[in-house]
Amino acid sequence: EIKSDMGDCRLCELSNLRSNIVFGEGSRNADLVFVGEAPGADEDKQGQPFVGRAGQLLTKIIEAMGLKRQGVYICNILKCRPPGNRNPKPEEIEKCEPFLIRQLFTINPKVICALGTFSAKTLLKTELPISTLRGRFYRYHNMQLMPTYHPAYLLRNPEAKKLVWQDMQMIMKEIGL
Repeated sequence: EIKSDMGDCRLCELSNLRSNIVFGEGSRNADLVFVGEAPGADEDKQGQPFVGRAGQLLTKIIEAMGLKRQGVYICNILKCRPPGNRNPKPEEIEKCEPFLIRQLFTINPKVICALGTFSAKTLLKTELPISTLRGRFYRYHNMQLMPTYHPAYLLRNPEAKKLVWQDMQMIMKEIGL
């Protein structure tokens, strides 16, 4: 219903540049939802979230947790790709966030994992950096939210994988794994 309400969204300028809306995918009954910032080139082309190199790493993380990709839900703050993978603009976030909020409330997971700075800052309504936010749970309405580094950051900074794995272990405990 949310995807149908979104239709061929034209609420911001990104709609003129996209190939596909990248709504999200996975289990509608997921205990865990991963929220990134925006689709990249591969995602825009395929219409699916996290399918490029960062997505492959996210899949490995999910599998290392003992889960399957189709058993979690994966989406982004923005549903359309910003040109050149630039950071989301506040007005773009403002237009897309209501769809994300509806997704999260419909799924009602035990844990939301905010991947990266923009996801964490948007959901927590803060300006604190991800390096300060990660490593502990926050309340997002009736759900637990764990900010952590984005898989794309891990590709550039592999030493941070240890910190992300610590965050994933806390999530695993929270959802009973």
